[in-house]
This record gives sequence, C-alpha cells and structure tokens, in this order.
Amino acid sequence: MVKGDDFRRRRRFGPFRLSLTGPHALFCAGLVIALGMLGICGAILYQARVDALNRARETSRNLALLAERDIERNFELYDLSMQAVIEGLRDPEVRGSSAHLQRLALFDRAATARYLAAMLVIDASGNIVLDAASDTHRSGNFADRPYFTVHRDNPNVGLYVSDPYQSRLRDGSPSIALSRRISNPDGSFAGIVVIAVDLNYFQTLLGGLSLGPHGAISLIGRNGIMIMRQPYDAKIIGRDISQASTFRNFRAAPEGSFSETSSIDSVRRLYAFRNFPGLPLIVMVAEAEKDIYAAWRARAIRIGSVMAAFGAAFVVLSVLLGIQQRSRMRAESELRMLARTDGLTGLHNRRTLGEILEHEWRRARRTRHAFSLLFIDIDCFKAYNDTYGHQAGDETLAAVARCISGSIRRPGDSAARYGGEEFVVVLPDTDEAGAMSMAESIRRQISDLQIEHGASPYGHVTASVGAASLQADRENEVSALVHAADRALYNAKRAGRNRVTLFREAMGAAG
Repeated sequence: MVKGDDFRRRRRFGPFRLSLTGPHALFCAGLVIALGMLGICGAILYQARVDALNRARETSRNLALLAERDIERNFELYDLSMQAVIEGLRDPEVRGSSAHLQRLALFDRAATARYLAAMLVIDASGNIVLDAASDTHRSGNFADRPYFTVHRDNPNVGLYVSDPYQSRLRDGSPSIALSRRISNPDGSFAGIVVIAVDLNYFQTLLGGLSLGPHGAISLIGRNGIMIMRQPYDAKIIGRDISQASTFRNFRAAPEGSFSETSSIDSVRRLYAFRNFPGLPLIVMVAEAEKDIYAAWRARAIRIGSVMAAFGAAFVVLSVLLGIQQRSRMRAESELRMLARTDGLTGLHNRRTLGEILEHEWRRARRTRHAFSLLFIDIDCFKAYNDTYGHQAGDETLAAVARCISGSIRRPGDSAARYGGEEFVVVLPDTDEAGAMSMAESIRRQISDLQIEHGASPYGHVTASVGAASLQADRENEVSALVHAADRALYNAKRAGRNRVTLFREAMGAAG
C-alpha cells in the first residue's frame, strides 16, 4: 500500500532508478568499450591507409628519379657525340678528307647505340651531307622540320629536343630528334647535327617499371606534348595535354606529388613528377588509388569484419548480462517487497509499519501538523475461523484488506496488517474529523461486504475501529498515539462492536 511521500517515492522509483544505473549502465559500458575498440581499430586501419599512400608516393618518386637519370645519362652521351661532330667539322683536315674518313673521325661508337635511329649532319639547305650509318649518305631534305628551323632562326638555342614525329628515313617510325646548330666562322648558319632517338627506347624504359594494373608513367615535353606513355597507346603519342589540370600541376614546381583524375582514361591516381633540370622534359609516375589501397582494403575488410563481429558479440554479451542483472535486481526487489509486505493481504507488514510510523512522526514533528492513527479489528474473528475454517478466514482477511486499501486516497496515507485480524491505518496531516470520516468509511465498506458470520450478533462480518489523533511535537512520542488508538479500539469492542470510537483522553493519561 502507500507510505509517506518520501517512502512512497523511493519504493516506486527505486527499482527503476537501479535499472538505469545497473543493466543499462552495463549495456552502455559494453557499448562504449565496443565502440572504443572499433575506434582504435579504425585509427589503426586509417594509419595503415596513410602508410600505404606514403609508400606509394615514395615508390613513385624513386621510379621517376630512376627514369630521369637514365634518360639524362643517355641524352648527355648523345649531346657529347653531337658536340664532338661540331668540333670535328671545324678542323680543315677533317672537312677536306673523304666521306669515309670524315665518318670515322666524326662519329663515335655512340652512333651505333641500340635505340639511336640516325645521326646526321645536315647543311644550311636542309640536305644530308654526312650519315653515321654509311659512307654514302641517305638523301632527303629536312628544312621543314622544327629541329632544323629552330636553329636556323635562332642562333642561341643549344641542345634542342623535338616533339615526336614520324621518320621519313625509316618508314614513319616514331622518333624524337636531338639537334645542335653548326655555325660558320662568321657565326652564320651552316646546318645542324641531329640524332634521331627511336621512341622504343622510352617504351622499353618506362614499360619495365611496374605500377600495378592501373598505373601509368609518361614522358612529356614541357610544352605539353606527350612523348611516351605506359600503358602504350599510339593515339596518345604526340597529343597536347597542356590544358589538362594534371599538366598544370607538373609545371607548378620542379617536383612533387598530388592526387588527380586523369584526363586520358578518367582513372584517379597518385602522381609523382620531376622536371628534368637540364632538358625540356617532365617524367610522371602515377599509381592508381585503387591499386594503392587494394591490399589495404582487403586487409581492412578482414580486420574490420572481425572487429565488428567481436564488438557486436561484446554488445550482445553486455545486453545478456544486463538482462540477467535486471532479472536479479527485479528478484531482489521482489524479495525486498515481500520482506516488507504481508503475503496474505498485500498490505505492509508490522516491521514496515514501524518504519513508516517513525518516518511520518518525525515529519509531523517538523511541520507540527496533526497525526492520526486507526486500529481496525474484525469482530468475533476467532469464532469465524472455528465456524468456517481457516481458508475462509484468510479470504475474509484479504477482502477486508481490500476495503481498507481501497479507502486510502492520499499519497501519504498507508495501511498495514498489525497481526492476526488487526489492521492499522496511518493518516499523516489528518485531524480528528478526518480520522473519524476515514474510519467510518472503512467500517461501512467492511459491513457492506455482507460476508456471512453466524457467530456474530450482526449475522455478517463487521469490524470495530479505534481512532486517535495527536498534534505532533517534541514532547509527544508516536507510541502514545499507538496506545491511544488501541484504547479506542478496546472501547469500541466494549461498546458493542461494529462501530468507530475516538480516543479523547489526554495523551499523558493514556500513556
């Protein structure tokens, strides 16, 4: 039933509060731990992803540097060979010798290199005058070629590297030209020396660098003309990519790296590039992000799946433990309730009644309010048990308890089974008039049950009620009120039962 406000609040919300700080706390702790573990796993996987990107960037830089140094070394040798030819042509003895001797004197073994397609001396009109391949030079005029016109029109150009072109001497074989100007003693244009480099050199060099199934590596002129690209596509060679966003990044710094989507095949890659310091060339190495993260992604899926499963299992375990703890707490709460409740009537037991009286009396002392107590006793109950049996007696006790509990309306009021057929109702903040009204209501409801009682002078079950009311202060004790209510019940019994009696004697005399 209902106790004082504070007791009622603790009784009603205590188990619920515990459920929030018990099973729910266990679940929340499990969830936090699982999320923490997943967070740590996520941080580790993220760092692994960053490491994979850094390794790919470093690998691409090294490959770009390797390609740059190989090309620079070969171009330097070719340039030295051309400078040697120019120096030799200034010697009158060489110029006056036969074509065979000139070829032996001017062209070194570099002219026989694998990918050196041709080494020629071309006069001021664009005609071949010396050919490293034979004493009898091939015929052809190349005055229209950019590698010729650039030296003719500008005496200050040093080594010139041309864009890719199709060779007229080798059935259209793709090549690039390295050329230098030959000047007369007076500085006028005398022709050029040119070396044609087969593009297969770049294809072989770049093709030997492994960048994964979607990687790319390119050699590009600083004017944006594609010289070579792997994977190889003849249609791309010679293409102008100067307007592509990737190329603008290449021109922005001597070297660097960045991520961008290719304008050629729309694959997003990590680019590492280097501008050749002594040549108008750019080498670019690009590994596809899907290849960079392929191994990481597979590992992340495996580890993430295991950690997710482990975290889910941990949360489920926490839930199960929480449910078990909730059940245990509910059972403990029920046990505590049973320890405080009369099992037959559902009212508070005598032990709990003592706690309620002490608590409510202290509160009444603080507020100096009236405090009332009702003692209720079923009339002739021993005779009822003797006549109808103890089972019927228990049913009658339960029915009377329902009448009593049903009469209680205020949160602060409470009822208890005092012992046997006796009940007590605690009425804080209630004066004599209120106590009498409540007592009469309970007595009438019990009588109205019309439970047959042949041994009673009234023919049915009735109850006598003793009421007592006291102004609580520090000079009074609750035991005086209990004794007064008990005396009032005695007076009601003596006056004929089935009635309510209020104890009006001085509390001191009652004690």
